[in-house]
Amino acid sequence: MRQRSLVILTSVLTTGALTLTACGSRDDSGDKSGDSGAATTLTIGVDAPLSGENSTTGLGIQYGAQIAVDDANKNNWVPGVKFKLKALDDKAQPATGQSNATSLTGDKTAVGAVGPLNSGVAQTMQQVFASANMVQISPANTAPELTQGKNWQTDKKRPFKTYFRTATTDELQGSFAAGYAYNGLKKKKAFVVDDKQTYGAGLAKIFNEQFKKLGGKVVGTDHVNTGDKDFGSLVTKIKNSGADLLYYGGQYDESALITKQLKDAGVKIPLFGGDGMFASTYIEAAGKASEGDLATAIGVPADTLPAAKTFIQTYKDKGYKGDYGAYGAYAYDATTAIIKAVKAAADANGGKVPTDINDLRSKVVDGVQKSDFEGLTGKISFDQYGDTTNKQLTVYQVEKGAWKDVETGTADLK
Repeated sequence: MRQRSLVILTSVLTTGALTLTACGSRDDSGDKSGDSGAATTLTIGVDAPLSGENSTTGLGIQYGAQIAVDDANKNNWVPGVKFKLKALDDKAQPATGQSNATSLTGDKTAVGAVGPLNSGVAQTMQQVFASANMVQISPANTAPELTQGKNWQTDKKRPFKTYFRTATTDELQGSFAAGYAYNGLKKKKAFVVDDKQTYGAGLAKIFNEQFKKLGGKVVGTDHVNTGDKDFGSLVTKIKNSGADLLYYGGQYDESALITKQLKDAGVKIPLFGGDGMFASTYIEAAGKASEGDLATAIGVPADTLPAAKTFIQTYKDKGYKGDYGAYGAYAYDATTAIIKAVKAAADANGGKVPTDINDLRSKVVDGVQKSDFEGLTGKISFDQYGDTTNKQLTVYQVEKGAWKDVETGTADLK
């Protein structure tokens, strides 16, 4: 987007004061956006893997947020405010995510952040955002401890009031997958593998527990490392176990190789995973070996949501890279929640955004907690832990080289 700044007024009142820019802006198509008078520029950060492993889904998060920001500016959602997106690449590395969080909280125009993709990365970022009292909303994190504490199974306690998510948790996702595997696919013997990461190990553990509760048998378990390429020994273990299903907790990079090597060895059983492998890249990497494999994903298929049609068309028309299907619409809704909280803060202040950034950030945290609106993915609201109240999940299966939704519902944790 090209901007023509007419006058730049820098406030010298306080360190935390916002910078006001009197500007008119125009995108490359020539459409004008924003006010012709003084406008406050506010930044919304995005943290996700934008290169390397997991970048297909990471880019979907970035551009989902970008479309929300563009819509807010074009439609003047918050009069007198122009939003801009600041996207940072964490490369799926916790240390990089923590550094990005420090960078975003240090930006005195930043009011909130969307992301990250990986739960392990989120663990290193939460304290940074909490210390700055700045809201963070992930459209993808599913590890229960992020919102309910490390002892979530016995004593739920919210660790950080600044952290929210529009994705449901692995407690529900792992249980939903186990239910479908046992009751839907009629599988009785599962081999369970994870990548040792926060997300993958947690998801695999929950599937393991729930599958056995339903009456299934876990005939073997194992672990792999992210970045591994040769899974020969694992394939042998699975083959000898007599499993009729492989459940994998992890991302699409390794699972695509595992299913290919498994099928090449003559083991014709489906690989079932979580939302970390729900991406077109999984099918592209595994090829024909992916046929019949399954994955759970949060919510319902974006393509079936009437409210998401314009979003999807915009994503395609812009030629954005990545895959919007997994988290794009959830990133849009997360970004919208932040923007609506800014508007609420302005409305409560006589129509003007509070000029002290620390005060504004605090009000945005409170505003997000009170969220209650219809988003692209359904009703957007959060419970006392910061978890989404939207608990829907979908099972997808690879059919003729594409993901097809085969079951939508909510998990039964009884």
